[in-house]
Amino acid sequence: MQITRRRFIGITAAMSVSALVSPTFAQNDSPQPVIWRGVALGANAELRLYHNNPAVAENLIQQAIAEVNRLENIFSVYCENSQVSRLNRAGSLNAPSADLLAVLSQAQSIHSLTNGAFDPTVQVLWQRYANHFQRNPKSKIAPNLQAALKRVGLHNMLISPQKIAFNQKGMVITLNGIAQGYITDRITQLLQQQGMNHALVNMGEIRYLDTLKQHPEFAKIQNPKGSGALPHHQIPLQNNALATSSGYGTPFDAEGKFTHLFDPRTGNSTPRYQSVSVLAKSAALADALSTAFAVSSEANIQAATQKIGAKVWLIGLNGNVKTMG
Repeated sequence: MQITRRRFIGITAAMSVSALVSPTFAQNDSPQPVIWRGVALGANAELRLYHNNPAVAENLIQQAIAEVNRLENIFSVYCENSQVSRLNRAGSLNAPSADLLAVLSQAQSIHSLTNGAFDPTVQVLWQRYANHFQRNPKSKIAPNLQAALKRVGLHNMLISPQKIAFNQKGMVITLNGIAQGYITDRITQLLQQQGMNHALVNMGEIRYLDTLKQHPEFAKIQNPKGSGALPHHQIPLQNNALATSSGYGTPFDAEGKFTHLFDPRTGNSTPRYQSVSVLAKSAALADALSTAFAVSSEANIQAATQKIGAKVWLIGLNGNVKTMG
């Protein structure tokens, strides 16, 4: 069963997309972008490469697509032969790739930074909720999570260059809360290594490249429960990454009381905020923090942003926007 994406980030230049955050492109002397749109890790993906030679841009797009395909064969929970899928089936994986180890290392750091609010072992909670509401579509209560919570926790994983293994039977992971950001970072690095100075990379999370600092761009925060952007709130994208999390687009129940954003410590999935947007230097960091902050208190969010140097825009349940960092 596939995990429904929690992201609603879209690029609205030259097209119309419903999004929680959307870059707006100023008129400038940039060349017309060469654009590719597709799918990465089950999410809508897009590349916009601003290059004076379209043939060079097209070649770079093909390199980027090949890299996305390679990384999907590591992180995807949809592909049967991906490293994550094999780990989930067998409970262990010998000789994991450097990319998988890198993402799990970042996950451990962010797990510690957020007091356990970010944890890729929550996949068992998703399974429990999905099964419960499939059997009881009109249910008003959460499923019993006592057994499932025993299989949640990064401390129950052995992670080494030789082997990754679960210490609890029935554990499974999803890296969808960080892998899309990691792929965005890898594609950005690939483009930089090939000499690209101006590009927008969206592999489920957004990273805007402008190494010459000649093309400042901003994102508008969209209304999660309505249409249009919220006034007076723009996010500077230049050489930064942006991720947004919201459970409102992916509820388990008709009333939206239970969503796919879980607190790993309690199993609770009732929305704490309408949406959380995080601006950071890397997309993997923004991705994971937006996931964690969606289930964190404002005090814990503030403490984490001060340590890491990120910026956060919270849309509360009452519709008010609070900025931190």
